[in-house]
Amino acid sequence: MTVFGSCKDKKGSASNSPALTATPELKNITEKINDNPKDAALYFQRGVILHRLQEDTLALNDFKQATKLDSTKAEYFSAVGDLMFEHKDVTGSVKWLQKALDLNPGDKKAQLKVAKMFVYIKEYSSAFKAINTVLRQDVYNPEAYFLKGMIYKDLKDTAKAISSFQTAVQVAPDYKEAVLQLGSIYSSRGNPIALTYFQNAWKLDTTDAFPLFARGVYYQHRNELELAKQEYRNVIMRDRQYIDAYFNIAYVYMQQDSLDKAMRQYDILVQIDQSDPEAYYNRGVCFEKMGKKQEAINDYKQALVFDDKYQPAHDALVRIGG
Repeated sequence: MTVFGSCKDKKGSASNSPALTATPELKNITEKINDNPKDAALYFQRGVILHRLQEDTLALNDFKQATKLDSTKAEYFSAVGDLMFEHKDVTGSVKWLQKALDLNPGDKKAQLKVAKMFVYIKEYSSAFKAINTVLRQDVYNPEAYFLKGMIYKDLKDTAKAISSFQTAVQVAPDYKEAVLQLGSIYSSRGNPIALTYFQNAWKLDTTDAFPLFARGVYYQHRNELELAKQEYRNVIMRDRQYIDAYFNIAYVYMQQDSLDKAMRQYDILVQIDQSDPEAYYNRGVCFEKMGKKQEAINDYKQALVFDDKYQPAHDALVRIGG
């Protein structure tokens, strides 16, 4: 599968795209390419800029053009493989990453990308081989330990997963993904140290409300509903579009028989996304609990308008006789 597409000229570069001169930096390097169209390094440099600006189709074209002009640079092939992997073209990325490794077996970035690919397709022995190759070169590589942790987590070897994630955090205290994984594991065990990990993750990136949401889920699972609601409110204060927080706080209100307050949350959800069948279904459940049968039927039917295969709504209509 490929996720990229563009109109290419005979040299393989989408040279007529206005995006190539959209910023002074891009305009400058595009002019250099026009003057030196055989300079692979210029295409690679422009590809890096385009990727940073999320112009990934054009970036891919430039990275590929760089490999055509100079097939001796591992980083050019690695860049193609990286970008394809980012866009979920796992199969397509393999040959590019392998070529990078053929040219430079010590390319840690390519080795880790190959390891990620093997983790993705659950070929763990091959993933470990690539990871260990990296660790022999760089014993303090946090991403290598993180990937080991993900493998052990999937294999249900929680002790080794914790050890790997902790090592990643020890060598890179700002490795937020590893901190979150530790929080997730301890949360599933009901261990309150999870709250500390989630709080630390939030401090590492206060633009991401997920760690606060995870704290709410921890409290909710322990039936500490007031604390859960407070965390969900904290999430909503920071992100008014955080749908899961509204769903969860509404669920808590329903558990507390505060149906009017739950209804307000579902009303907000319907306003945020007017085509979300789950929002209509849950509001229908709330109406049903309030004894408002017709309103419940209307919402169950509305859920099916947006997803006619949404089974909970079908079941509800059968149950309620709508």
